[in-house]
Amino acid sequence: MKTRVISAIFIMLIFIPVLLLGGIYFDIGICLLAAGGLYELIKVGKTEEKLPIVMQIISYLVLIYICMRNINSVDFNYKFSYQMLSTILLIYFLPLVFYNDNNKYNIKSAMFLLGSVILLGYSFNLIIVYRNYEITRIIYLLLISTMTDTFAYITGLLIGTHKMVPKISPKKTIEGFIGGVLIGTIVSTAYYVTVINPSSSIVIVSLITMSLCVIGQLGDLVFSMIKRKYDVKDFSNLIFKIKKSEIKKHYNVTAIILFVFSFSVNSPYLLILEFAATV
Repeated sequence: MKTRVISAIFIMLIFIPVLLLGGIYFDIGICLLAAGGLYELIKVGKTEEKLPIVMQIISYLVLIYICMRNINSVDFNYKFSYQMLSTILLIYFLPLVFYNDNNKYNIKSAMFLLGSVILLGYSFNLIIVYRNYEITRIIYLLLISTMTDTFAYITGLLIGTHKMVPKISPKKTIEGFIGGVLIGTIVSTAYYVTVINPSSSIVIVSLITMSLCVIGQLGDLVFSMIKRKYDVKDFSNLIFKIKKSEIKKHYNVTAIILFVFSFSVNSPYLLILEFAATV
């Protein structure tokens, strides 16, 4: 517990100033976080998949490129580039022909790296765009993730008795899930209607916030499934041997960001939270 608190304080002392400064400092910080996430996934993936060092290096370069797209944009009309997607597909599939050896690089390896880069690249790039759009909304998303994750842990520890999905995450309980979503919704909604848009419909904001809290928890479970799939006890610890619960807070934010991203792709002029302000 002491190590977890120290590591959390250390991260916040770095992250908060970078968040407030914004600009290139925030962009670089987000790229480093994305690279750290890819490192985690590659380390896990290497337990079963063939991931040549050349393809790993290429993956980091592609990831940084995706993250740095639209970094100066202040418009949330986020558009998906199919030209770039097709290029990325070629980058990962063409080497299959040149390697021509399943023991060195195969289709499963290509799909693993491709999925990891797209997952992290687009979600972290959207964080940058979202920060440019308005800092208060980034804080809102971070509040959802932090409050939901923290109080899910506390509630589960205090009154958790019914296991939620024991085969995926043995320590998660239904009580913890409900407690995390409830507190996360209350705190984040209060912040939104107080700081971001006081004229918003509290009912609509609450419903949207609750859905994002649930998405964050499901994102946590997705990465727990990855951990179980590759038979890894914990994701690697980058700072002060951070516990898996600390690392997976980033995955909660990623899941929430991807949920918002899905709306922006399907309808470029739709911003889910702006809907609340018009009701």
